[in-house]
Amino acid sequence: MSASLYVPEYNGTTDGADAGYSTGVADLNQFYESGDFAWILTCAALVLLMIPGVGFFYSGLARRKSALSLIMLAMLSIAVVDFQWFFWGYSLTFSHTGSSFIGDLSNFGLMKTLAQPSVGSTKIPDLLFCLYQGMFAAITPALAIGAAVDRARVLPCIVFIFVWATIVYDPIAYWTWNANGWSFVAGGLDFAGGTPVHISSGAAALAFSVMIGKRTGYAKSAGLPYRPHNVTHIVLGTVFLWVGWFGFNGGSALAANLRAVMACIVTHLAASVGGITWVLLDYRLEKKWSVVGFCSGAIAGLVAITPGSGFVAPWAAVIFGIVGSIGCNFATKLKFIMGVDEALDIFAVHGIGGIIGNLLTGLFAADYIAALDGFTSIPGGWINHNYVQLGYQIADCVAGFSYSFVLTCVILFVMNLIPGLSLRVSAENEELGVDEDQLGEFAYDYVELQRHTSDILPTGAELYQSGRAGSSKSSEGPEKVASIGR
Repeated sequence: MSASLYVPEYNGTTDGADAGYSTGVADLNQFYESGDFAWILTCAALVLLMIPGVGFFYSGLARRKSALSLIMLAMLSIAVVDFQWFFWGYSLTFSHTGSSFIGDLSNFGLMKTLAQPSVGSTKIPDLLFCLYQGMFAAITPALAIGAAVDRARVLPCIVFIFVWATIVYDPIAYWTWNANGWSFVAGGLDFAGGTPVHISSGAAALAFSVMIGKRTGYAKSAGLPYRPHNVTHIVLGTVFLWVGWFGFNGGSALAANLRAVMACIVTHLAASVGGITWVLLDYRLEKKWSVVGFCSGAIAGLVAITPGSGFVAPWAAVIFGIVGSIGCNFATKLKFIMGVDEALDIFAVHGIGGIIGNLLTGLFAADYIAALDGFTSIPGGWINHNYVQLGYQIADCVAGFSYSFVLTCVILFVMNLIPGLSLRVSAENEELGVDEDQLGEFAYDYVELQRHTSDILPTGAELYQSGRAGSSKSSEGPEKVASIGR
C-alpha cells in the first residue's frame, strides 16, 4: 500500500489472510482515509436499498396475486446471502490466496477479516470491502429469482439462493475481480459487475424459466397477456434502483476520488438516455408515452453502463444508454422465439444488457479515465488502439453466461429430485395465487373481495344481514363478513 499525504504506509502482512494486527500499532485506522471509509459505507447502504427496489419493480410488473411474494423473495435474498457471505462467500470470492477459478477458506466465518488492505483496493480494509461486496452478492440472486413469478414455492427458492450464490456467483465474481482470477489476469475489464451481477443473473433467470416450465395459459405466440398490475410500484422500484446505482457504480472505485465521480456522471447519463430511448421506441408503435417503457429503458441504460462506468468518458455513456436500451428492447422478443416463459424480461434486460455493456467497454474504455483514481493503469479499448481488448470481453461474456446457465440448470434439476424441494406449486395453487398459497398474506387488502372473475360478489343486503347475524357473536362476526367472496 502506498502512503499518501495523510496516511502512513501499511507495514503488515499482505501475502495471505491476516487481521492486520501484525503492524504493531494501536490504531489500525491510521492506514486509511476517513473520507474513503465514509464514501464506501454510504455506497454499501445505497446498494442495500436497491434490493427492495428490485422487489417493488418486479412486483409492479407482475400480476396482483403474486405481488407480495416477489417483494418477499427480494428481502429473503438479503438475509440468506448475508449469512452465506459471512459463512464462506466472502472467503471464496475475495480471499488473498486461491486458484485462478475460486478462492480458499482462509477467511472462513470472516476470520482474519479486519484491517488488512483488501483484495479490491489498498484504500480500504478487508472488513469494509466485505460489507460493500456483500451487497453485490445479495442483489444478484434477487435479480434472478424474479423468474419464479407466479409458479415457484418459497422454500426451494431460499435453498436455491444459498446454493446458487456459492456455486455460481462466487466463482464468477472471483475470476472477474480477484487479482488471482483468470479473467482479471487475462485483462478483462468489468468495473462494477457486468458479468458477475447482470450476465449471471440474466442467464440464471433464463435457466430458471426453462426448468420450472411455462405458466398455466401461456401461449408461444402471445405469452400470457396481462398488463403490469401496479405501475406506481415500478416507478418506486426504479427510483430505488437509480439512486442506489450511484453507490453500485460510484462505490466500485473503492475510494472517494475523481474516478468515483466520473462513474456517477456516466451512470446517471446512461440511465437518462436509456429511458428516453425506450420511450421513443414504444411511442413509434402505440403513440403513447409509456411510464413502464421509461423505467425499463432507464434500467437497461444502468445495466449497460455498469461494466464500463469506471473506464469510459461521458460522451461514450450516451452510446451505452442508446445501444443498451435498443438492444434490451428488441431482446424482449427473444422469449417468444425460444418459446420460454421468462415473464419479467430479466434475461433481456440484465443478460443482454450486461453483454452489450461488456462489449462496448472493450470499444470505449479509456486509459485516462481509469487513471482518474491516481494509480490504475490499463491499456484501454479500441479508442486506445488496444484491439485485443474486445476479445477479452467476449471471452468473459461467454464464460460467465454459459457457466451460470448450465450450473443453474444443474442446481434446479437436482433440487427437484429432493423430497420437499420440488420447485413448482400445484396447478390449483398457481391459479389461486402464490401470495395466498405460500404467504397467506396479500399486497392489498381489497383483493380479498374477489379472487376470480367468476366469483359472485354478495349484494349489499346480504353483507348487511351477515353483519347483523354476526353482531351477536362479536368474535365471529368480522371473520364471517371478511370471508364472504373468498
